[in-house]
Amino acid sequence: MTAAAPGSPRTKVLVVDDERSIRRALALNLGARGYEVVQADSGEAAMQAAAAEHPDVILLDLGLPGIDGFGVIQALRGWTDVPIIVLTVRDDDASKIEALDSGADDFVTKPFSMGELLARVRAALRRAPGATTESPDIVTAHFRLDLVAHRAFVGEAADRAGEEVRLTPTEWSIVAYLVRNPGRLITHRQLVTAVWGPTFTPDPNLLRVHMAHIRRKLEATPSSPVHFITDSGIGYRFEL
Repeated sequence: MTAAAPGSPRTKVLVVDDERSIRRALALNLGARGYEVVQADSGEAAMQAAAAEHPDVILLDLGLPGIDGFGVIQALRGWTDVPIIVLTVRDDDASKIEALDSGADDFVTKPFSMGELLARVRAALRRAPGATTESPDIVTAHFRLDLVAHRAFVGEAADRAGEEVRLTPTEWSIVAYLVRNPGRLITHRQLVTAVWGPTFTPDPNLLRVHMAHIRRKLEATPSSPVHFITDSGIGYRFEL
């Protein structure tokens, strides 16, 4: 992100980590790219800062003194939709799933590159409420989705006409949920709830089979997908 124009408000990032060196490094890197940075070193301080500073996005460590990161996410989701990106050394599936199901928007494992983190921040800001007007069309180099008419077109001319392919109602539900959350890691449970409802308990392979069909219909190379990405054991992500 480039620096804001003179007189315009800067994007505010709340960095929550109990390690001063990490907070300082993030503050320097984000500040150099035009972001305004607020820092907090505990769960309690994070919630106070979120209420007082109204950040545009929160970078949150899980291992905090006092109220841990999971508690912070749950507390914040009681009153705000601000994007939350978890930054943590924990790389186990259980922690990722718990954080995402609690309401986090993304999960980045330490150590990470600043380039990746900045891309995740930009994606989270694009998804934030009121950030942009949702387009009825999703266009990639290989396919176009008309979300209003529930039609899909593939091929080099997909952005104009292309060849129409048919998605089943279930495939459309899966695709629509993923593409309306671009860049966001959606857990299996979140996707099942969105498509089939909160009481549905599917066969573990059901989503995998549907995703295979979706990739075969929409991806240029289904065996090496670039848009419908699997995070093994966790869920799926749509990358535009």
